[in-house]
Amino acid sequence: MTEFERNIGQDGTGFDRVLGFTLPDRNARGRGVRLGPVLSEILAPHAYPPPIRDLLAEALVLAALMGGLLKRAGGQLTLQVQAPGAAAELLVCDYLDGALRGYIKHDPGALAALPADPTLADLFGEGALTVTFDLAETGQRYQGVVPLEGPSLTAAVERYFARSEQIPTLLRTAVRADGPGPVAAGLLIQHLAEGEEGGERLHVRLDHPEWEHVAVLAGTVRAEELTDRLLPLEALVWRLFNEEREIRAEPGAVLSRGCRCSVERFEQVLARFPKEDRRDMRNAEGVIVVDCAFCAREFPIQD
Repeated sequence: MTEFERNIGQDGTGFDRVLGFTLPDRNARGRGVRLGPVLSEILAPHAYPPPIRDLLAEALVLAALMGGLLKRAGGQLTLQVQAPGAAAELLVCDYLDGALRGYIKHDPGALAALPADPTLADLFGEGALTVTFDLAETGQRYQGVVPLEGPSLTAAVERYFARSEQIPTLLRTAVRADGPGPVAAGLLIQHLAEGEEGGERLHVRLDHPEWEHVAVLAGTVRAEELTDRLLPLEALVWRLFNEEREIRAEPGAVLSRGCRCSVERFEQVLARFPKEDRRDMRNAEGVIVVDCAFCAREFPIQD
């Protein structure tokens, strides 16, 4: 029995954490995630209708998978879609050191006019997805924009990696709303062809035989496997790649609900505005009320 096999299931089914793994012989790396209690916490403040709820759950999984690629503490990953006038007008999700938050602003009237199972185009129209990596170690920001083409947000993120990062990437996500609470899960796997040297990726090819092999195996994962509450993430990875000579697993970040709102934070933001602007923001009682969309709370600020 390998060390990987011995570790399977030791910490339960893997809710609300990132599992990192590599396939050394294939120059491939991956991330797996399954959201449970944290997903319920993020969704709870908003009575999202099912299509919006499932879309946000998918986006949170993608944020966790992509954020799990960040190597240093303090790095942030943000996914954002702006589509003024669409049924889903704004989607924002971000990841910072394992803390996840997300919000969708939607038009209930426009949503009601759509089919019961709306497509991505139905929800966002001709919106675009913006992916932003803020790297703490260098202070640099990397941003890419891709059109929302294809059947899902997951497909749009795959396209981002192909166009902006030029890394062969396979993504699979699934959402399950039955049972004791919602579950959303995903798998990300990438090919770093010929390894990495000084941060520069060498000979990256979508038709590289190693990548074709890994992509075929990873592509067999089923939605019910991803969201199976009783199937540890390690066991799922082993099921997919057990014929490989070596699989290296490493625990990633423990995930939490990460709304960072507070009176102190809003006071700092408001202090940047001129006095005249802050005066116009006050209500009849002379208080500035700040609404946090992420957690659906109001914060009274005495100015």
